[in-house]
Amino acid sequence: MYRLIKPVFFQFDPEKVHHFVVKRLNWFHAHFPFGKTILRSSFDVQIKGLEREVFGIKFKNPVGLAAGFDKNGEYIEALSDLGFGFIEVGTVTPLPQPGNDLPRMFRLPKDQALINRMGFNNKGVDTLAERLRLLKVKNKEIVIGGNIGKNKLTPNEDAVSDYVKCFERLFDVVDYFVVNVSSPNTPGLRELQEKEPLTDLLKTLQGLNHKNGISRPILLKIAPDLTDEQLNDIVDIVIESKIAGVIATNTTVDKSTLTSPAELAAEQGGLSGKPLTQRSTEVIRYLSKRSGKAFPIIGVGGIHSAQDAKDKLEAGASLIQVYTGFVYEGPEIVKNICKALV
Repeated sequence: MYRLIKPVFFQFDPEKVHHFVVKRLNWFHAHFPFGKTILRSSFDVQIKGLEREVFGIKFKNPVGLAAGFDKNGEYIEALSDLGFGFIEVGTVTPLPQPGNDLPRMFRLPKDQALINRMGFNNKGVDTLAERLRLLKVKNKEIVIGGNIGKNKLTPNEDAVSDYVKCFERLFDVVDYFVVNVSSPNTPGLRELQEKEPLTDLLKTLQGLNHKNGISRPILLKIAPDLTDEQLNDIVDIVIESKIAGVIATNTTVDKSTLTSPAELAAEQGGLSGKPLTQRSTEVIRYLSKRSGKAFPIIGVGGIHSAQDAKDKLEAGASLIQVYTGFVYEGPEIVKNICKALV
């Protein structure tokens, strides 16, 4: 079905289509007679062999939805009906912000890729926290990750305070945290991946990570464009700060392999999809070997098939996430991956 609809969707602006689709999915889940049952029977795979426990959390399957798809946590229940083992919301910032100017998302069908320069557009952490609080009252079974960042106008020297605000506000309503310092679409953000500021940020959050005897797993999301030396630093920082693990990887700024028309490939922003498949897997394998499998890795980047997912798990990932593959392959991608893993 999706293969028949996709050519129509691809005739329109990607961001507008995104909002159109998720709003109607949400309506179908909430208001169509037996909508939730239809979605779950069509897409959700309940197989015990897929269950796994990672950083102290039980996942019904290892296939998650990456951050950016549901920034404000508005569609979690409907998306969960599609079979995801966990859903990551955000990136969220302390204050609401509109993000970068439109247009800011571009399809590259020839490369099965996306370029985005969204710029952390979101409604702010207070709105997200309240929405997640209500959701957790209704449904405690959905595993939710909170991806946190800094506001565009916050200088890097004050960035820690933005992450702390998001961390404290979401602590009671998410199952794990992701520290996003690797998006290429917020000016200067990737400078926070350097060893000194990153160590300071993660140690500060870990110092707060005990509330009434409870702690949340904290993961670091890194860019695929890091050198081996920088990846070595990441391993050292993760072990030293004692955070739970790493998400590898975010989007890339390397567009050297693209075959799409030059004017499209030249659009500013982070590249995701098939051109990232190999590099993200290489980063996973490097981190896993370098650390001696000292911490879990969530693998993301260019997963468009069950084989792509298997490659990342075999490289050392404990869990995986999809985004661009979800856009290109449709909602059956979760079921297809899960069946193949069994």
